[in-house]
Amino acid sequence: QAQLVESGGGLVQPGGSLRLSCAASGSFFSINVMAWYRQVPGKQRELVARITRGGSRNVADSVKGRFTISRDNAKNTVYLQMNSLEPEDTAVYYCNAAIYDTNDRINEYWGQGTQVTVSS
Repeated sequence: QAQLVESGGGLVQPGGSLRLSCAASGSFFSINVMAWYRQVPGKQRELVARITRGGSRNVADSVKGRFTISRDNAKNTVYLQMNSLEPEDTAVYYCNAAIYDTNDRINEYWGQGTQVTVSS
């Protein structure tokens, strides 16, 4: 079993930057895809960015050129660097990971969520 712990959210002004971190801990074999989602009240949770273990990335069009996803496999950690933040980026951000457990079955895990608020 694995757990994902997020950190780095907060309140920033438009145009500012934040870096989110998500670290996996517990008992597991390896981590495949890691991703960031976000959700605002009344809307569906949406994919923001994802990254494979080998470093292949996908980023949503709405944040392309502003957000960068990266990972440190040695630390079992994924990051989301958010630059040029806009009020529309305000949401609860959730870390997600596809993890191979010790029985070689892949399961998805979610972090607890961290609030990002972009406002003047």
